[in-house]
Amino acid sequence: MEMMRESWTDERLDDLKERMNERFDYVDARFNHVDARFNTVEARTKEGFARVDADIRELRRTMAQGFIALVGIMVTGFLSLAGLMVL
Repeated sequence: MEMMRESWTDERLDDLKERMNERFDYVDARFNHVDARFNTVEARTKEGFARVDADIRELRRTMAQGFIALVGIMVTGFLSLAGLMVL
């Protein structure tokens, strides 16, 4: 039965170092890929929120115009009724 080595040779340590460097290079490349995808998602999200903000502003403007129109119609109606009551 062979015993485990108590020490590592310089050559084995160099091999281990090289393999670890390769693996970390791979991990770095994957993180770069993920970062690029997140940047794309972030840009699309910002565009979507800008559209939603514009839609909400348009809706508020339309609601304000509708409110003003209803108030105008109601005032006209009340004035017409008041005119009929005077006659």
